[in-house]
Amino acid sequence: MPDTSILRLGTRRSPLAMAQAEEARARLCAAHGWDVGAVELVPVIASGDKIQDRPLAEIGGKALWTRELDLWLAEGRIDAAVHSMKDVETIRPDEIAIGAILPRADKADVLLGAASLADIPVGAKVGTSAPRRAAQLLHARPDLQVVGIRGNVATRMAKLEAGEADATFLAAAGLSRLGEDNVGTRLDPEVWLPAPAQAAIGIECRASDERTRDALAQVNHAESRDEVLAERALLQGLGGTCHSPIAVLTTRTGDRLTMRAAIFSPDGSQRVEGTASFACDDLAAPGELARTLLDDAPPEVAANFGHME
Repeated sequence: MPDTSILRLGTRRSPLAMAQAEEARARLCAAHGWDVGAVELVPVIASGDKIQDRPLAEIGGKALWTRELDLWLAEGRIDAAVHSMKDVETIRPDEIAIGAILPRADKADVLLGAASLADIPVGAKVGTSAPRRAAQLLHARPDLQVVGIRGNVATRMAKLEAGEADATFLAAAGLSRLGEDNVGTRLDPEVWLPAPAQAAIGIECRASDERTRDALAQVNHAESRDEVLAERALLQGLGGTCHSPIAVLTTRTGDRLTMRAAIFSPDGSQRVEGTASFACDDLAAPGELARTLLDDAPPEVAANFGHME
């Protein structure tokens, strides 16, 4: 692709999504020696950004983050789309390919409003609309109240400041990408397991578009891609949806991945955890771990899985 060409990169319009798109553009330009003008950012307001008063799982799930960008890809209005991979449906259309996964950032969550989980006052209100965070919190602190909070980073911080909740969670990677590295208390991901594909930026394109696929391949980070694809394979094996409390931490040693995964009942009273170690390119192993977790799960947990979105 010569320097004069334009790669049209679609993105949601939220501040964090735009920051991620800027990172994608910078990496593409650096990899190819392009001027910054060679990559045009094309923002869209996603359905998930338009509806802020209800939990995502109640209004259409993860497709609300990808629907508009998928349509624009299909229509040829953009060449590629930037996504937070944790917000991308596990099963994607055959016409769309993951062209690149950028180097994964810090996978941890950050707690705002208290110095630690133990320091949250008894009976306090903790704001989150994420089933994983709610279940993991109630498993550790069943005395707390979970209240629904949605919105971008600034919105959720403002809701906390306004007293709608006493504490809340945000992703460390998102805060860092917005220059908010010193906000809150980082939770050890070995203890407080992250969401599948958390902190990973993906770039999708039309599967048939070899020109764009070749361009994106130059910024693909193989190690991060291995982790993300393994965690998405776990999700597929579990039949997880936006209602399913799933937490997972994947670490790499040489050419092997170690995956620790936990699934919960929505109220956090039941937790099932398992671990697997496997070759980086073995996408069957996460599915086997998923089957083990479901086999070990009591009905209160298993009822939340098996209906893949």
